[in-house]
Amino acid sequence: MKSFSTLLTCVLVIILACAGSTLADDDQVVRQTIISKLKAARSDLDYKFIGPSEVPTFYEVQVMGGPILHVSEDGEFFFDGALYKVKVGQFVDVRNLRLDVDRREAFASLSTDEMIVFKSSIPTKAIINVFTDVDCGYCRKLHQEVPELNQMGVEVRYLAFPRAGVASASYDKIATAWCSDDPQGSLTRSKNGDDDPLNVCSENPVAEHYNLGQRLGVTGTPAIVLMDGTMLPGYQKAEALAKILGIGS
Repeated sequence: MKSFSTLLTCVLVIILACAGSTLADDDQVVRQTIISKLKAARSDLDYKFIGPSEVPTFYEVQVMGGPILHVSEDGEFFFDGALYKVKVGQFVDVRNLRLDVDRREAFASLSTDEMIVFKSSIPTKAIINVFTDVDCGYCRKLHQEVPELNQMGVEVRYLAFPRAGVASASYDKIATAWCSDDPQGSLTRSKNGDDDPLNVCSENPVAEHYNLGQRLGVTGTPAIVLMDGTMLPGYQKAEALAKILGIGS
């Protein structure tokens, strides 16, 4: 009886292994089908296959530098934009739910060595991570709130996100701030419309920040990411941010 039980266990393991292999093969076939169809339509774009969508028989594909597509398994149809899950009392953005976890994990392990940090003037009560662009009007408005945030106990950590992309004048300007001997001063001057002479050093982290932002769902600036992974897109006044962070009066 014991040998029969052992044999049955082995058979089940083999069946499950084969099933897993078949599923992996099926996903590979779907991936090749979808990417080839998209490439046939728009060969000028680069695509990254992510995996099954929340919508049955659809798959997620990232257009590099663009939106996430939800593509049918035969590659014939797709839709883009936010996908919402209907729950009791609310509509929930499915991608943001997943990205909250990714953002939380990313910032838990990310060093501040390559960020431009404005530390709190009192013991730190909260931290915000801000993807920013020097030419963005609302980024400039948010930067004017930084001294008040620091006085409230909020540490502001900046990451670079030139909206025009890596090969752009915006990249050169913001990289100059990161390459400066006085990064805080250079960034502040740029946000005040007084750019330093261009100085783009080879070891600057701007491209890495930009790619990270794209992976974490940043589509515009300023994009404020809290340490729990929550992203607050757009400008927020210091007082409003303090309330969100739970340190407001």
